[in-house]
Amino acid sequence: MTARIADMRALARKLYDAAVRAADPALAVRRHFQGHPPAAPAAAGQTILIAIGKAAPAMLAEAMAHVPGPVTALAVTHDGNGRDIPGARVLTAGHPEPDEAGLAAGQEIIALLDRAGPQDRVIALISGGGSALVPAPRPPLTLADKQQVNRLLLASGLEIGQVNLVRQQLSDLKGGGFLRHAAPAPVTALILSDVIGNDLGAIASGPTVAPLGSPREALELLAGRGLLEKLPAKVRELLETGAPPAPLPEAENHLIGSNEISLAAMLAAVPEGWAGRIVSDRLTGDVAEAAARIAEAAGSRRDRPEALIFGGETTVALRGTGKGGRNQELALRIALTGGDWPGHWVFLSGGTDGRDGPTDAAGGIVDAGTADRIRAAGRDGPALLANNDSHAALQAAGDLLLTGATGTNVADVQVLLLA
Repeated sequence: MTARIADMRALARKLYDAAVRAADPALAVRRHFQGHPPAAPAAAGQTILIAIGKAAPAMLAEAMAHVPGPVTALAVTHDGNGRDIPGARVLTAGHPEPDEAGLAAGQEIIALLDRAGPQDRVIALISGGGSALVPAPRPPLTLADKQQVNRLLLASGLEIGQVNLVRQQLSDLKGGGFLRHAAPAPVTALILSDVIGNDLGAIASGPTVAPLGSPREALELLAGRGLLEKLPAKVRELLETGAPPAPLPEAENHLIGSNEISLAAMLAAVPEGWAGRIVSDRLTGDVAEAAARIAEAAGSRRDRPEALIFGGETTVALRGTGKGGRNQELALRIALTGGDWPGHWVFLSGGTDGRDGPTDAAGGIVDAGTADRIRAAGRDGPALLANNDSHAALQAAGDLLLTGATGTNVADVQVLLLA
């Protein structure tokens, strides 16, 4: 690897780190409360703080410094992200696969909300990952039913809004469930968006907003994608007999962080001597199509080095038995198709949460030598890609993006450096 490529790889990582810093959940909560100080509960009442998602501990710890007491506080986050917060309980659960710990956490949240009265105030702190972390199966569904549906949805290639439309019909917390259980207590939500376009109904499956659709719409979506017969019989029956969603109490929902804010931070961190531009903040859809869009952008170069910035959340249709995630697969696709691009180039694709699929990586960082390094390690890059085994391919090349859990989540970011 030349010194030029090594410097470019370091720059790509610097820009990724800028994106993650801009999504710092504690700073986002602090900024909000500095402009909107939380009201105290009524006499004999309390503030109930409930944080769910990958950024839950950081959001809760900061909120507790601003919220007047008395306070009952609970956070639910993914395994490995827990920490002690004085005066609060912090629970961990499985992600992206819902588990028994998440089921227990969901039941605890429901119990807290059901006890809330008009003298209390509920503040929900919501970030990405909440859908899987607090499964609350709508009777008569079981956790096993939800796990089967979750695996099917994650492997289906459906976009996140479509996935959440289905999830909401099967849950007691998603699609406004917080509001149903908390009534008559007023609910305020601070939301860190991991959804492109920032549809509040799709972030953590929208626990404090109206559902994205009806059981009938979910049924039609699944039928149109050939997924209906793969569902457990109880799930099909629930969707077939479910009533349209009932009106919900109002909530104050505040968006405090997003992918667009992180892309702007990346652009601001592009060094002097480089041209920088945000090519797209809507890099969505199938990962192969996203790779083609990035390759097309690489074809129009300027007279000086350029940083092309993207943000979004792609999907992967699973066809093999390998291990990886959408960012690793996107990086591998670029590595296998960009070898003939003129000049020097480096491409990074990473999840801002530090986790990409069921792996230890946030994504990948590749260059024109990646494909050769895979071959030199005795692996077949195209065959690994066909088997959805991007993690093994990038690991062989030494090109995994390893960051550890970042404690935040505003979807994915990408940068293509051309020099």
